[in-house]
Amino acid sequence: MACLVSGALAVDTNTNFPGRFAEQIMPEQVHILNVSFLVPTLRREFGGCAGNIAYTLAALGGDAVVVAAVGNDGEAYLDRLRQLGIDTQQVLQVQDTYTAQAMIITDADNNQITAFHPGAMQQAHLIGLPERDDIRIAIIGPDGRDAMLRRASDLAAAKIPFVFDPGQGLPMFDGEALKAFIAQATWVAVNDYEGRMLCERTGESLESLSRSHLKGVIVTLGPDGCDVWVQGRCERVPGVVATEVLDPTGCGDAFRGALLFGLERGWSLVDCVKLGNRLGALKIAQRGGQNHQVDRDALGVA
Repeated sequence: MACLVSGALAVDTNTNFPGRFAEQIMPEQVHILNVSFLVPTLRREFGGCAGNIAYTLAALGGDAVVVAAVGNDGEAYLDRLRQLGIDTQQVLQVQDTYTAQAMIITDADNNQITAFHPGAMQQAHLIGLPERDDIRIAIIGPDGRDAMLRRASDLAAAKIPFVFDPGQGLPMFDGEALKAFIAQATWVAVNDYEGRMLCERTGESLESLSRSHLKGVIVTLGPDGCDVWVQGRCERVPGVVATEVLDPTGCGDAFRGALLFGLERGWSLVDCVKLGNRLGALKIAQRGGQNHQVDRDALGVA
């Protein structure tokens, strides 16, 4: 059975600032903010939430079907995904624009500042669902606004359960739009900051959301692990200590790849999250969103 992964495919330009943003930004002067960070390192990586999620899902042995858009520079990315055994038939290549680009600066505390150019992602709403009957589960990650809206409607109409994972796309939607997403979703996955914003905009609490039709609300907490809300009850799943902390880029995506892998196999939500925490710790020890090696035997998923 297959998992549909909807969201951005992007090229990440990753840099590291050896200091701390907090020491360079004066809060009382933000109205005239003008800062420059010296970044001695620079790497270009394949990224975007859809690509990163599909990478981990495929590495675990899952069947990933990506629904996304790339630009006229996207052929190398498509070749990479195909080599990994990831289905790209629903990836739209837009010839008059670039693939989405993320420019990321990470400081010594693993805080990040990102500039994002959407590029071809703005045409992702033109893509429909694939014509196949083996898709068991899906995830809607950050994408073009219209694409996210269409994907939720299409998946609900096809009766395919999905994880609503708005990520950095959450600010594009008001409370009513977010409520509509939630009404169609089966699970909601956010980090702690996004969870607070989601509650503020919808007027709901995490507890009340979990008491609805949803099978679970997942709130990632970085190194502290994850809160799993099911029917008004919260269970804290502890984090996993990483062997090394090099780069947080894509950690949440690695977590979500593992989450999908477990959900597609009918695991309990807590067991899915435990695997997700392990993959997040594995990824943070490597630079880039798609360079961590997954040992299925060591993880017990062979």
